[in-house]
Amino acid sequence: MFGCLVAGRLVQAAPQQVAEDKFVFDLPDYENINHVVVFMLGTIPFPEGMGGSVYFCYPDQSGMAVWQLLGFVTNEKPSAIFKISGLKSGKGSQHPFGAMNLPQTPTVAQIGISVELLENLAQQTPVANAAVSSVDSFTEFTQKMLDNFYNFASSFAVTQAQMTPNPSEAFIPANVVLKW
Repeated sequence: MFGCLVAGRLVQAAPQQVAEDKFVFDLPDYENINHVVVFMLGTIPFPEGMGGSVYFCYPDQSGMAVWQLLGFVTNEKPSAIFKISGLKSGKGSQHPFGAMNLPQTPTVAQIGISVELLENLAQQTPVANAAVSSVDSFTEFTQKMLDNFYNFASSFAVTQAQMTPNPSEAFIPANVVLKW
């Protein structure tokens, strides 16, 4: 029903079923993983009104499992990319995996998927910074370039009293650039 993909590794298409409605994927050497893709295989859809919460679990310094909500997948949104590289130092959150006896080793993390009602998924708040930016790279580049241009142009700002008359130079007020 689910698959998990880490760049540079083989696709995992057979999660371990730990309960009737809970599945986990092992992520060996998780310290070297930046992003994880979780997706539905397309063979079995969720039952009507259901979806899957996606959790990231890693062992803390004492070896205890820390679970963090990343987001969800549904029949309408069958795949998602999650950034996990910055989550390894955060706090855990409530999760449906309870005190299940899931093996934890220092270098293995897990992705957990819990099948839940869609209305419950809508009320959950994923951990900050887990979602990958949906802004395309050209838009992001353009925004950063314009911010850089404004900062550069602002560094030459002078007050009206500091201006010396020079008929060959044109002055553009900084607020015009900012409004643009």
